[in-house]
Amino acid sequence: MEYTILGKTGLTVSRIGYGGATAGLKNYLEAYDPTNEDDRKSIYTSIETALSVGINYYDTAPAYGNGQSEQLLGEALRGVKESGAHPLFIATKIGYNQRGKLRESIENSLKLLHRDSIQLLQIHGDSITMQQADDILRDGGMAEEMHRLKEEGLVQHIGFTSEDNNDTVFRFIRSGVFDTMQICYNFLFQHPYEPSRPFGSLLEADQAGMGIVTMRTPTSGTFQRWVQMVNPDNTFDYTPALIQFVLSNPYVDVALLGMRDAKIVLSNASIVDDLAGRISLHDVHNRYI
Repeated sequence: MEYTILGKTGLTVSRIGYGGATAGLKNYLEAYDPTNEDDRKSIYTSIETALSVGINYYDTAPAYGNGQSEQLLGEALRGVKESGAHPLFIATKIGYNQRGKLRESIENSLKLLHRDSIQLLQIHGDSITMQQADDILRDGGMAEEMHRLKEEGLVQHIGFTSEDNNDTVFRFIRSGVFDTMQICYNFLFQHPYEPSRPFGSLLEADQAGMGIVTMRTPTSGTFQRWVQMVNPDNTFDYTPALIQFVLSNPYVDVALLGMRDAKIVLSNASIVDDLAGRISLHDVHNRYI
């Protein structure tokens, strides 16, 4: 397993992380029920396999199945302290609608995860408006509440997640408040990084010393559905190439992957190990010969 340092957290993390959304969300991308015993066993087995190949980054959130993801990961990781000879790194989240209830939320998360503290607490952002950002960053706002939890030792680091590349993302980066950024970035959705300029939140977050985690690494099936639409007879599996595209970005520390099945875990681990599969993003974007 390939490892790196997650920005200014100084912590060692695996280049791919176990994405907990697929563990908690019913029928997300494919038929699945987190309350079904067979499906739950599949998650336990996949996490055991992830530990065996050295994956030490595990991402989850209360919103993933109303706590189902945290519960499943908590049971599977109970008593586990490290993976690949590196300390376990667990990240969860808190929604903007839970502001003012951070302590209640994190205490419930810690209970489900069977932990006294976790490595990373993030603001769970689909889209965060400018007005919400004002409220989060104001004196006594959500960011300040998160820092108090950090000072108390309930969490080690704080960050934010976003599907966007809007003004809020850049404000959060420049605020100096957060240790990490989790952003949507993949072959289709390249808005966080334009290397030919260069420009983007990946570049600015790196310059700010932040750890960078990406989500929707294989495009959440969007690219594959497009290929099926334009070339129905296609039989090529683009998944390894999509993962390698993200891992080839020099600013990406961790690429999150949904891995409900142990076979997928092993496949993803082999992709990470295939360093020859990395590409030059400069060459991809080059327009002149």
